[in-house]
Parts: sequence; C-alpha cells; structure tokens
Amino acid sequence: MDFALTSAQQEVQRKARQFAEQEVAPVARESDERGEFPLHLVKRMRELGFLAGPVDPAYGGSGMDCVSYALLCEELGRADSSVRGFLTVHAGLVSMCIQDWGTEIQKQHYLPLLASGEWIGCYALTEPEAGSDAASMEMSARDDGDHFVLNGEKIWITNGTSAHLAIVFATMDRSLRHSGICAFLVETDNPGIHRLPMPGRELGHRASEHAHITLRECRVPKSALLGQPGEGFKIAMSALDRGRIGVAAGAVGIAQACLDASVAYTTQRRQFNQRIADFEMVQATLADMAAGVEAARLLVYRAAWVKDQGLPATKASSIAKLFATEAAMHAASQAVLLHGNRGYSNEYPVERFYRDIKGLQIYEGTSHIQRVIIARELVGRDKK
Repeated sequence: MDFALTSAQQEVQRKARQFAEQEVAPVARESDERGEFPLHLVKRMRELGFLAGPVDPAYGGSGMDCVSYALLCEELGRADSSVRGFLTVHAGLVSMCIQDWGTEIQKQHYLPLLASGEWIGCYALTEPEAGSDAASMEMSARDDGDHFVLNGEKIWITNGTSAHLAIVFATMDRSLRHSGICAFLVETDNPGIHRLPMPGRELGHRASEHAHITLRECRVPKSALLGQPGEGFKIAMSALDRGRIGVAAGAVGIAQACLDASVAYTTQRRQFNQRIADFEMVQATLADMAAGVEAARLLVYRAAWVKDQGLPATKASSIAKLFATEAAMHAASQAVLLHGNRGYSNEYPVERFYRDIKGLQIYEGTSHIQRVIIARELVGRDKK
C-alpha cells in the first residue's frame, strides 16, 4: 500500500497551494462581505490549467486524475469555499458530465468553451419541491417535433447568474419517476430562461452565485439532449459521485485551515502567564482536530483513487463526504471556540469557515442522505 503522491500530483498540489495562498485568500474576506464572486480568478484558473483540470486534453483540459483534482479542491477549500464551489460545479459537474455522457459533437463544441473560461457552466437539478428526492422533480420536457419544450423552475443553482450553459434536468413523464428524467444542454441566452439571485442572504458561501432559474416554454433543439431519453437520473447521480469527492476535499481544506489557524492562535495567545496551547484541554482539542483532518483526508484520497481505478465509487464518495464534512464542522466549531471573542468576528477567517462548512453538509446530498446511500450500498433494498 503506497500513500505517496506521484510527482505530477505533487506538482498540482504545489501550484494549487501557491495560487490559493497568494491569490485566493487575499480576496476571500472582501468577496464574502460584498457577496460577489471574484470572476478575475476564473482567468487565472484557466492559465494554471485548473479550470478544466480533469477534462481530456483533446478538449482543452489538463487530463488530471481524480486524486489530483481532489488535491486541487482541498487547497482551494483551505482559502475560500466559494471559489472551490465554483470549480466543483464548472469542472466536476458540468464539464465532466458532458465528457462522460455527451456526443462527440457536443464535446467538441462545449468543452473547449468551458475549458477556456469563455463560457461558465451550471448544473440545474434542485427544485422547490425536489431536493433530496430528485425523482419527484416537476420541471417538464415536452416533445415538439424538432425541439423539446421545457417548463419549470430550479433553485440554488451555483454559478447560475453568470453561466452561459446549464445542464437542466427535466421529466418527460412524472409517472415514470426516475425513468422519465432527461438531461438537456441549455444555453442561457435562450429567451425562455429567466434568472434571478436567490432571495435573502446566505449563511455561508456568500461570494457564490446562487440563482433561481425559471424556464417558460423554453425551446431547445433535439440535439440538446444529453445522453439517451430516460438516462437523466443516471447522469445526475454519476455526476454527484464525482461532485461529492470535490465537496469532501473542500471540507478537508476547511478542516485543515481551522487546525492551522487554531495552532497559530493558541501558540501566540497567552493567559495566566502561559500559552493557551499549553493547557491540556486545548491540547486535547487540537489533537482531536488533527486526527479528524487526517482521517478525512485519507477517506477522500481513497475515494478519488477508487474513481481513478474505474471502480464503483458511490459508497466511497458518500463515506468521504459524510465523514469529511462532519469532521470539518467539528473543527470549525472548535476553532471559533478556541479563538474566543476573536473567533466570533470576521476579523479572523475561522468565522467564515464556520459559516461555510454548513453548506458543505447540505448540498450534493445532506449528511442524512449520505447515510441513506451508504446503508443501501451495505444492505441493498428489500425486494419485497
């Protein structure tokens, strides 16, 4: 059993860490406060080969393996979850979904645009009444000669306001549940698409774009169908396997950032004539955080390795997402507590980490749903 990273993986990690520390972290607080995504970083991610990291070089990507992609997401997560979230959706969900399921014409047309950053992608699955139960979606697709006509709404769509291309999931027949769902490649300049920011102010990921997208008699050509009719649910779930690895890796990044910040703070903060890091309860807290970070990291790397081997990755990716997000939630909570009143203010980044990690426990399947997935992988379903 070899735990060493290859030289190529080490190089991705080095470049990603340098980018995160020197270019992402310095603008993270301001982006969070203003609620605006730092779009200038999209160009830099393209220049560094990150924007389409896992995409085949034939379509403009870097051809990263899944472990390298996880390393990239981890380093971005240490600095800013909004930037990491952008990449997970744009590359992990949209670009790779097209590469895995698209026709050659679709791949040649869309992937270079996404790889260059000329176009931004979003993944439109969630609806007001269809979240964890994706098969209950109400977005409809009607066959109309040479076109499909889409009607319905999607919510909490990351990258939704800037996206040029959306993968939209809709049902041809609600009575068929999973088997009626199809996936469509919809260009967002379509006159049938209407986009607005989600109302209210997010708890975390405040620099991310979260859109409410409505489709009204949105006509798309038959060539917009991604995969075969009725394969939409399978396409969505396969994409989420990869997306969950990116989320889990980002959670490891948050947990590591919380541990780093806590070690730095407790070793310089003095009370009762000694460093607070020398108090046994503080040391126990730091030790537990460190153990959680290392365990989460190994689970994420293993899930990425399983994906690279071409093996079924559903259970591994769900275990990684569940454990990593829960461990990071604990680390963030303890980091705020260790910082005392300073942790309660955005003067220190642990306050943002604490807000951001809750989102990672929710999207791409809540912790409850991950437990359902893992259990079903273990015991199956009752055939009765």
